[in-house]
Amino acid sequence: MAQTSTLGRRTPTILTVPGLNGSGPAHWQTLWEQGRTDTIRADLGSLSSPRRNAWVTRLDQSIRTARAPVILAAHSLGCLAVAWWAALAGQTWGWPVAGALLVAPPDVDRHDVRDELRDFGPSPRVLLPFPSIVVASTDDPYACFQRSFDMARDWGSHFVDAGPLGHLNAASGLGWWREGQDLLDRLTGVATNPAPHAGGPADVMAALAAGKWQTHRH
Repeated sequence: MAQTSTLGRRTPTILTVPGLNGSGPAHWQTLWEQGRTDTIRADLGSLSSPRRNAWVTRLDQSIRTARAPVILAAHSLGCLAVAWWAALAGQTWGWPVAGALLVAPPDVDRHDVRDELRDFGPSPRVLLPFPSIVVASTDDPYACFQRSFDMARDWGSHFVDAGPLGHLNAASGLGWWREGQDLLDRLTGVATNPAPHAGGPADVMAALAAGKWQTHRH
């Protein structure tokens, strides 16, 4: 508990976690990395031939070498890397990862899952040891809306309906993605404020849902 009580006095590192084949120049992750002084990308190694254990190991290295606390901003298969890291790392609540924005996680349990994603199944059904938000589109080709909601429930995440925006990537035309920035600000504000942590995970998630704390953008 002593660690989480100091979160409010420390500026978090925003660590983006890309999905299959990475994030190109028009992807919101890349734009955030270029436009924010607090944001860097996790080095997952091979992005075109992902392997669960290799990605989780590399993500762990990126988390351990970043300045804590860390807020993860993951997209697509990167969300599954985060979930598997949480299942295997055994971190205490909120440290060193203080929160995660999980955008468009794919359904790796579907019978027709792409071969490149198969190594990440079955999706871990574990409560994440940090505040989290799952953002899903109603017409994502890689996960039906109900399945996205189920993953958020399994992970104990606050769920956000983004509307019909495809896979929430560059092809969705999001650009800087202001709505995503708003969610990141909300998550960062809650994750690094000592007040909600005092009541435990339930109070943190209630504060997330209410949007009670916000941060100023970098």
